[in-house]
Amino acid sequence: MNIIIPMAGMGKRMRPHTLTTPKPLIPIAGKPIVHRLVEDISKVCDTGIDKIGFIIGRNFGAEVEKTLKDIATSVGAEGKIFYQDEALGTAHAILCAEELLEGNVVVAFADTLFKADFKLDASKDGIIWVQQVDDPSAFGVIKTEDGIITDFIEKPEEFISDLAIIGIYYFKNGAFLRSEMQYLIDNDIKDKGEYQLTNALENMKNKGVNFVPGQVSEWLDCGNKDATVYTNKRYLEFIKEEDLIASTVTLKNSVIIPPVYLGENVVIENSIVGPHVSIGENTIVKGTIMQNCIVQTNTEINNANLKNSMLGNFVTLEGKADDLSVGDYNSIL
Repeated sequence: MNIIIPMAGMGKRMRPHTLTTPKPLIPIAGKPIVHRLVEDISKVCDTGIDKIGFIIGRNFGAEVEKTLKDIATSVGAEGKIFYQDEALGTAHAILCAEELLEGNVVVAFADTLFKADFKLDASKDGIIWVQQVDDPSAFGVIKTEDGIITDFIEKPEEFISDLAIIGIYYFKNGAFLRSEMQYLIDNDIKDKGEYQLTNALENMKNKGVNFVPGQVSEWLDCGNKDATVYTNKRYLEFIKEEDLIASTVTLKNSVIIPPVYLGENVVIENSIVGPHVSIGENTIVKGTIMQNCIVQTNTEINNANLKNSMLGNFVTLEGKADDLSVGDYNSIL
């Protein structure tokens, strides 16, 4: 089984955090989003994972590339880096990792996480995971009949279906997918100005591939700050039985309300932290009340009252009571 993870997007809805960190590397309960995604996929795969292809921008840098390869190694796979130089659509992005499009393939976009209580049925031609949504116009959607997908529609302007494709796919024949996406590009077949995976899926269906819908128990979006903070909250609930507080944490005259993740060398003094707070390594929190927040590394917070907030790396924050989104290397005094 190979996994392909397109993640070259700019993450504009997550600014200012993505000005310095690629969105898939923003931490959720102490691990990057893409790390959580890889772990989630590995849990539903009965077969071993051979290779994981990460499709990134060339400007992500060597440190990011090493982090991604280490994530692959953590689940027993080989990490491979591929580059997407232009944002030309989902089919174009996946095709950047064309050498991995052989045999059984999972494609998962790195801004969505999920929880599931099933094992992937590799005998199926293809599985497209979906979730019912209130506003399907922002998604690719499917129509079904007798348990088989009959239509794929990209971002419908009129209501067709409320079953949105969540960005996770399984293909029994990766080479067939590769040839259909290449056909779109060779013949300049675009939808809404881009080469869309849904067009390749439609062609495969018309040639006899039976796609079935897959359901997850929970679909978690990481598209913007509020969604990411909510996803952090849910993940802390999922893993609350794990040891989430590092042994090097210093607590002085403080109350911790679980579930909370505290990284290495975090210092908490005269504060109430939790529930649903994740704090990265080397961060100092003093005289602060905080709940439902993500704080990254090397940050200092004094005399604040924070809810539903997200703070980056190397932030200094003093005396604020607010719902905040503060990027790396900022000082608010």
